[in-house]
Amino acid sequence: MDTDSRLSRRQLIAASATAGTLCLITQAGLAEAASAAVAPAPFAGGDSIRPFRAHFPDADLSDLRRRVLATRWPSKEVVADDTQGVQLATIQALANHWGTKYDWRRCEARINAFPNFLTEIDGVDIHFIHVRSKNPNALPVIITHGWPGSIIEQMKVIEPLTNPEKYGGNAADAFDVVIPSLPGHGFSAKPSGLGWDPIRIAKAWAVLMKRLGYTRYVAQGGDWGNAVTEQLALLKPAGLIGIHTNMPATLPDNVSAALAGGPTPTGLSPDEQSAWTQLDYFWKHGLGYAQEMAGRPQSLYALEDSPIGLAAWMLDHDISSYRMISRVFAGGTEGLTPDDVLDNITLYWLTKTAVSSARLYWESKLAFFAPKGVTLPTAISAYPDEIYTAPKSWTEKAYPNLIHYNRMPKGGHFAAWEQPALFVSELRTGLRSLR
Repeated sequence: MDTDSRLSRRQLIAASATAGTLCLITQAGLAEAASAAVAPAPFAGGDSIRPFRAHFPDADLSDLRRRVLATRWPSKEVVADDTQGVQLATIQALANHWGTKYDWRRCEARINAFPNFLTEIDGVDIHFIHVRSKNPNALPVIITHGWPGSIIEQMKVIEPLTNPEKYGGNAADAFDVVIPSLPGHGFSAKPSGLGWDPIRIAKAWAVLMKRLGYTRYVAQGGDWGNAVTEQLALLKPAGLIGIHTNMPATLPDNVSAALAGGPTPTGLSPDEQSAWTQLDYFWKHGLGYAQEMAGRPQSLYALEDSPIGLAAWMLDHDISSYRMISRVFAGGTEGLTPDDVLDNITLYWLTKTAVSSARLYWESKLAFFAPKGVTLPTAISAYPDEIYTAPKSWTEKAYPNLIHYNRMPKGGHFAAWEQPALFVSELRTGLRSLR
């Protein structure tokens, strides 16, 4: 394939494969092991699992604050809305909080309150949080984040999932929770070679769950987490009995064709028409970040050099999430707080993973929203402010073994992060029949 053909293909992929985006644990032994190391343990190879503790030098935090406060600002947008992108008032409010009030050490302590580990799989060190429930019959679940997310997304749901009786559930609802960082994201290593697409990551997750000794488990994900989880379901590794997703891939062929320039679909139900309206808006106004990362990820040097540049890039993922975050920094009360938002951005900054995480878009050749033929039992939660709210009619066709479907009353792209109580309830309910 010549260079022009390859670029053309990647541009096509970018247009169809997008969206990608507490308490102390009660198990003293695992928590003690997790805090035993002050940094990644030396590479050991093989199938060893090493404890990990997050820590960044004070100099890194001082440099971050200096860069935030020294930002060279552009002129204000010349429209009264967000049609030109992240608004100056929003990003300056974020910068003020980041540069004068934000405390990374608080977030670092939250991360380290959980058992964190590293293990090498297929030549890459994979970071993961692993919390076992005190219930010996707990159902293990591996939960995968997306972009611009991270393990920060799921930390709010760890204790409710592992200790349900304390959070309004029954002991029979308990999960063991495994939350890995995608390769090139957060505390996982940056692949130095090619080929780390969702399929290869899914294979690594199967190795991880086997290495942890699980012979029966489920998987969950949204955004890239959904792509990886679906590929895991297609692999059908021994032990995987079902999946849950909060961003399913359900588009019928005529809808995909319409997004690629074909005729507008007709005969849609109200739910289908609403989904089409969301998709049409995103394809026309929200694809920029995905096209750049799928086509030219290495060109994003500015994201590694400017924390405010990184923040604006991450905020501009999807319009509903951006508007929610904008309201948060204007003083509103939403599913996220200013510190929530900055915890996630700061993790990307301190781990220097802006460009390495972008390469996943370059690597993937999957049509993001097209059905993949998953036949394992599947539970779906459809959130109203997601990039699109998957209609039940599309979902039933895309997942022939659908065991649960629910349209949520609120929430968007970062389901576990924004609405943890709803997310936990959905995971309990949706996968209960598999216990």
